[in-house]
Amino acid sequence: MAKKVVATLKKEGGVEMVKVIRTVKSPKSGAYTFREEIVTADRVKDVLAKK
Repeated sequence: MAKKVVATLKKEGGVEMVKVIRTVKSPKSGAYTFREEIVTADRVKDVLAKK
């Protein structure tokens, strides 16, 4: 499950950036961790599609 959080990462005249937070299950312990990435707005679907 992933969340898309729009933070204040946009600068005037710049590229719109988005912070993506995903939950990742550890293969060793089975615990869930959160992985955060800051990507451009046009790459959000690609980042959420990869595992």
